[in-house]
Amino acid sequence: MARTFRSHFTPAPGWVFLLSLLTAPLIHAADWPQFLGPAREGRASTSESFPSGEGVVFNPKVLWTHPLGSGFAGPVVAEGKAIVFHRVGDKTLVEAIGARDGTDIWRFSYENTYKDSFGMDDGPRGCPAVLQGKVVVHGAEGMVHALNLENGAVLWKYDSVKETGSPQGFFGRACSPLIIDDRVILTPGGRLPQGPAGMIALNLADGKLLWNAVDDEAGYASPALHGGVVFCWMRNNFVAVSALDGKILLQKPLRSEMDASVNAAQQVWMEGERVFTSAGYGVGADLWRWTRTNGKLTRVWHKDDALECHYSTPVYHQGHLYGFHGRQEFGQHLRCVRADDGKVMWESGRVPGGTLLLVQDTLLVLTEAGELWVVSATPEKFNRKAQEQILRGGHRSYAAYSNGVLYARDDRQLVAVDLLAK
Repeated sequence: MARTFRSHFTPAPGWVFLLSLLTAPLIHAADWPQFLGPAREGRASTSESFPSGEGVVFNPKVLWTHPLGSGFAGPVVAEGKAIVFHRVGDKTLVEAIGARDGTDIWRFSYENTYKDSFGMDDGPRGCPAVLQGKVVVHGAEGMVHALNLENGAVLWKYDSVKETGSPQGFFGRACSPLIIDDRVILTPGGRLPQGPAGMIALNLADGKLLWNAVDDEAGYASPALHGGVVFCWMRNNFVAVSALDGKILLQKPLRSEMDASVNAAQQVWMEGERVFTSAGYGVGADLWRWTRTNGKLTRVWHKDDALECHYSTPVYHQGHLYGFHGRQEFGQHLRCVRADDGKVMWESGRVPGGTLLLVQDTLLVLTEAGELWVVSATPEKFNRKAQEQILRGGHRSYAAYSNGVLYARDDRQLVAVDLLAK
């Protein structure tokens, strides 16, 4: 007869938080609630399905469109709502739209006078994040707002410029907030009286500062969680920080020798505690091995001509990386690269660039020309199974995928495309 054991152990608050990082379900199954999807890996939930046979005929159907202003912040989808962050005139807006029918649910706006230093787009860059009934956004001007997911009411706000002196950088503040349990992780790249504030944690409930760490400016990548540790590629360093208290576990110098350069693509994790990093401006691609016990990062290989990611984050699938290689100004190639040694398995023709996400064994590629490509995620050959113009050209935001629908934007509209339509 089986016996039932009762534990009388009551964990300390810190242990409760740590256990929640490792065990708690964070999102609804098919939601795309933050930058790069459910786990910030550029892949859809395993509950999502997508046809992959060679004889499949794709017949994408536009469900609805919604007018937008400027910005590069991609949409997110949570609890039946598509959330989009953009700017019209001198107002920055957060809007909730019915994910299936495109109906207006709520709108929040605030005054904004941000001007890009290079005369480019003046809208927000970072994607919203949604968890526990809250929407958190971080604008190019440095304002952070937490809103009620149901009605858009303001719960709290935090001015990262006023509080930390967050510098504007080349293209404004671009960190997509990372919500972990009861806290919001951001990279203002600033400083507080008590110490550096390259990375901070705010209380999700009230916006109060929980910790500050990392003596570095912000880059154009965003923080991401891996195994209870927050990793982020800052302007000068690749860092790992304890989500619990901000303790620095790794701070490795990693950047271009050029001052006029940015680190924009996210790190990509794979089995065996290996992590891939890549940037342009002479940085190139690296595969590293992370040793958790001592916080050491050991290079496995480095290549300049394998998968140099200017701004777009690649995805990992069954031993291979898929992403855009090369500088955007000169045209890029979609490539498949073997992760073990960096060998290029195939590449597409030259395109302006783009972003991509993974659904099962299919890549959904959104090019800067406004085309949607459906590509097989296989190392055997470049196999583009469908190609459809869904947006205007000249935009580089990330799309979202939820319940068979792709949500993508340009500088004029958000479009919802049913990819499973019969």
